[in-house]
Amino acid sequence: MPKNVDVLLIALSSPIQIGIYENQKLIEKLQSSEKSSDVLPLLYKDILERYNVQKLFYANGPGSFMAIKVAYIFLKSISIIKKIPLFATDAFYFNKNQPIKAIGKLCFVKIASEIKTQKLETVPESSFELPVELDYSEFTTNTTPLYMIGAVG
Repeated sequence: MPKNVDVLLIALSSPIQIGIYENQKLIEKLQSSEKSSDVLPLLYKDILERYNVQKLFYANGPGSFMAIKVAYIFLKSISIIKKIPLFATDAFYFNKNQPIKAIGKLCFVKIASEIKTQKLETVPESSFELPVELDYSEFTTNTTPLYMIGAVG
């Protein structure tokens, strides 16, 4: 009998990271530096064969426009076809609320609960980590991507 698990995807930058969670605790990590459009179907085929997936989670931005779009369409399709609920949260949950590079010296920052762009002299390297324990209260059923494309000044 396959284990009941939740699956979390962080596809904001390379490498793509996937966490498998049992009772909200991380039990397996997968990662790939391949293009998300190529590798996600292969990784999720394996996951869906090995586990009984209860919930899908993902980081809905800000980050790479195409990576977010591919992740959203892919997971939303699985959610509909397999009738598995989909949840999302912003990328700041996975990087300890550090600035996220947008373009040039422009970065996304989260102040209180609002995401804005700010020009920074030193642009930090964005690094995202799978949480050891999944906090459901950080996620929402509003899974629309946070593309955050605005005027660049």
